[in-house]
Amino acid sequence: NLCADQDRISSIQVMDEGLSNAYIPYTNKPLNWHTDGYYNQNEKRIRSFLMHCVRPASSGGLNTYLDPEVIYILLRDEDPKYIEALQDTSAMTIPPNFEGSEEIRSEKNGPVFLLDDETQSLYMRYTARSRNIIWKDNAATKRAQSVLLDILKKNHYQFRYCLQKGEGVICNNVLHNRTMFIDNPKSKRLLYRARFYDRVSKPDHIDDLKVSANQCYG
Repeated sequence: NLCADQDRISSIQVMDEGLSNAYIPYTNKPLNWHTDGYYNQNEKRIRSFLMHCVRPASSGGLNTYLDPEVIYILLRDEDPKYIEALQDTSAMTIPPNFEGSEEIRSEKNGPVFLLDDETQSLYMRYTARSRNIIWKDNAATKRAQSVLLDILKKNHYQFRYCLQKGEGVICNNVLHNRTMFIDNPKSKRLLYRARFYDRVSKPDHIDDLKVSANQCYG
């Protein structure tokens, strides 16, 4: 991404100047619900990410995580038409990103929910931001968007945790947010974030692996 270090890992901390300062993750402000890379082109779809805490904040910085499959099920149970609206290929549009007069990221439109063609798994691209997001201008999409926000606020399937020094999380790009935090002036909150185009996978044949391990080690 635009603010990644040379090794393509992002140092998530408060930045007082430079390009990063223009983006909320590099401030101490709260981050609303989102999936990573919702503004990316399809060929750069973020399927998983890792966050590692080097230094926590003095206070705040609590993350909440939520599996997109849970949201999908809850929306479908409310009304399958909400899923239909959010699967529309023009449901959510991210305008182009400019630095001065230079376009550094082109416009990206697409669905909120889709079946990932490479992994055949549910994929969700979403942000609850109200600025710089264009939703399809029809009643079905607006209603689905509103119900989705209500579910994010009220469901009981969320996992909340504030990462401490040396701790981390790796996941298949679940929905997540972050509360505001207060830095220690002498030791800023620092997290490393790595994004991946592949999903986190697990072996399909655990029993076969156990047999192989027993054979290897007698």
